[in-house]
Amino acid sequence: MKEIYIERQEEFLRIAIKENNKLKECFIEEECSGPIPGEIYKGVVKNIVPAIKCAFIDIGHNKDCYMYLDEKFNNTKIKKGDELIVEVLKEEIDKKGAKVTSAFGIPGTYSVVVNINKDISFSKKINNRAFEEMVCKQLIKPEDIGVMIRTNAFDVDINILNDEVKDLYEIYKSVKNRAEYSRNPILLFSDAGALNRTLRDILDRNTFKIVLNDESDFKLAKEFTKNRKDINVKVELHNESRMLFDHYGIEKEILSLRNHRIPLKCGGNIVIDKTEAMYVIDINSGKNIKSRTLRKTAQSTNIDAAEEIARQIRLRNLSGIIIIDFIDIEDSEVRKSILDTLRMGFADDKNKTVVYPFTELNLVQIARRRRGKSIYEFIEEPCKHCGGKSSRVKLSYIQFLIKNEIFKMHKEQDIKDIYIEIDENYKKDIMEDVLEFVKRIGALENKVYVNFIPHLEKFKVESLIFANQIRNLQTYKIYG
Repeated sequence: MKEIYIERQEEFLRIAIKENNKLKECFIEEECSGPIPGEIYKGVVKNIVPAIKCAFIDIGHNKDCYMYLDEKFNNTKIKKGDELIVEVLKEEIDKKGAKVTSAFGIPGTYSVVVNINKDISFSKKINNRAFEEMVCKQLIKPEDIGVMIRTNAFDVDINILNDEVKDLYEIYKSVKNRAEYSRNPILLFSDAGALNRTLRDILDRNTFKIVLNDESDFKLAKEFTKNRKDINVKVELHNESRMLFDHYGIEKEILSLRNHRIPLKCGGNIVIDKTEAMYVIDINSGKNIKSRTLRKTAQSTNIDAAEEIARQIRLRNLSGIIIIDFIDIEDSEVRKSILDTLRMGFADDKNKTVVYPFTELNLVQIARRRRGKSIYEFIEEPCKHCGGKSSRVKLSYIQFLIKNEIFKMHKEQDIKDIYIEIDENYKKDIMEDVLEFVKRIGALENKVYVNFIPHLEKFKVESLIFANQIRNLQTYKIYG
């Protein structure tokens, strides 16, 4: 059974999905002013570069977006100054603008209304000829749009599907009308946030509980689930003194995702490394010595690794090119089992993922569509003290965790003095702007003492109650 935990803070929204009490996926969405995947804009073509078959489009943000020109999208004849409707595929990265496409769609829970064709198409995960024929006969589809039937539609009544297509078509017409009568680049449609995507794409009949800490998100989830006839889910508002993720032990699990070495049930392990161009995953047999032969050891380790790799890729939201170096094995049946296990792990993945066959070097390649940032991009940053050769937990993320601890303390008791232990690597950043640090941890009304300790793996926060404690720690006082 599936549980969804949704925690909203001032600067970002975090969503954790557990299945059978095991963390399966985690999404973090920062408040930002840039375009978000799924948003639809009216844009103006600013430039076309034939050499790379690419158009650059102004959608009203600081950076122009880019769009590849392709016959299948019917966009190869556009020219500078043309106005068109585009959907954001990828967010901005560093100096690179967002990626957009002229093939846009209005997504629903069971279907997507699209402009690229006028056909009825089906998710590749639907493999039922009778269902497809029934939908093609009974679906009421406007003539000027195409409809893609999503996997969730397989178990719902055709009347529910028709009602959704009708509602999505009204939104589609509204988007077209706004684009026609707007002079400047403008946002035309958005339900692209992580919360909406989760409720629309991940919520299913296996979900039995949603827990949220924000009242407006709670009301949205209640309203959404009330209108879904195919699910029966309990929606709860979390109002304990401890933050939601901390209360349910999710915070520790997220921080553990920094570990690049992950143990396997069989005694082996996998190691995940990031290069400039791709992710590389290596499998080691480690302490797996149960089998009597090398072949059996390799087989059991590889199968366990394939299962865990699929989970870790989704959990860490890894995307792009992923190369897996399995322990050498020549048996074609075992290789097939490994690939089947990998593909099974992505069976309900909403990100398009392709698992390719083994290469001659015993490598497996995975291509996974980028949807949001990886977990590393949210919780890690280059270490300034070693020239960026290694990484550390982002100071902003640690400040957020400290703020949660202080919030919990204030709920339980009236505190004046706060003592913090943190790694020495953060000393320069904190001491350069003490006021900003204190503000970010929510301690402007307190006295703050910070002890910078070399090679400290975890931070520590505690309240100072006794006078002798405070006297002994005066040398660590940085504020108040």
